[in-house]
Amino acid sequence: MLEVSAEFAAEIQTAIDMKTKPPGSLGRIEELAAQIAGLKGSVKPQLETCHHVIFAADHGIASEGVSAFPQAVTQQMVLNFLNNGAAANVFANRLDVPVTVVDAGVAGDPIVAPGLVSKRMGAGTDSYLSGPAMSAETLAATLAAGAEIAAASDADAMSFGEMGIGNTATATMLIHKLTGVDLATLTGRGTGLDDEGVARKLAILEKAAARTSDLSVDEILAEYGGFEILMMAGAMIKAAEMRKVVLVDGFIATSAALVALTKAPHIRPAMIFAHLSEEAGHIATLNHLDAKPVLNLGLRLGEGTGALLVWPLVRAAADMLNNMATFADAGISGKDD
Repeated sequence: MLEVSAEFAAEIQTAIDMKTKPPGSLGRIEELAAQIAGLKGSVKPQLETCHHVIFAADHGIASEGVSAFPQAVTQQMVLNFLNNGAAANVFANRLDVPVTVVDAGVAGDPIVAPGLVSKRMGAGTDSYLSGPAMSAETLAATLAAGAEIAAASDADAMSFGEMGIGNTATATMLIHKLTGVDLATLTGRGTGLDDEGVARKLAILEKAAARTSDLSVDEILAEYGGFEILMMAGAMIKAAEMRKVVLVDGFIATSAALVALTKAPHIRPAMIFAHLSEEAGHIATLNHLDAKPVLNLGLRLGEGTGALLVWPLVRAAADMLNNMATFADAGISGKDD
């Protein structure tokens, strides 16, 4: 279990309060420091390294017209990641964070390129407008593949990104079915749909949602899931169980976090929700999870860009616990001295 005892929580808070500052004056940084210390089981938590993983896959629902971009963009962006040309690469390079790109199920022939990790579950999911996105067996294999990715990393923290044309539609469906939040609230512009496109997307999702009822959690995931979202969820669960900090990106990654928390609610102490996305359904999903994002930068790119950008703040919170002097260390009088 990742829960912190009342005694250890009090010890962490005392360690934070004894630093050379007024209590609470570092605001959210203090909250992050307490969360990290609790997860790592130490008031001097090690948090030096982060590993960024981008999962890419395609969605059968994209053929129904839910995206402004063609499905071929998924494969093109995978090559862009591998060529170090995407925003996620730029941010990761600046922060000295290694990036792993995973083919979870990109449409077309398998991509053969140096550096690509293949955990391919197929050439994209089937369209859930007419039937299940995948089989129960493929669902289990997808979750397990994500766990394998996380288990292979020796980093102290992991951040996750995704690429998949149509994946805002899939995230919307998963969130709707898992939480009951209505589709009109959750359905957004994705890659840049206009008002007419959003209305078309909503109509398609409503038709797909009406196809099933009274499903178990795993049935929901098989009926409406995406390979990259579910593989990310499997990675989040394993990373958290290894007591790695899990940096959750925007709308798509939060749908993966919802899946992970639905299946393994005990992992919540490992999750830091990086930012508030501009995608319409993100705030409703965060509210359902009672999650408070660290940043609000108007991002809606994906790739894990927001998760990468929060990493310096998270690491600084741990550094505060490890390196900031106490009043006693510095010979400074405390409030009651």
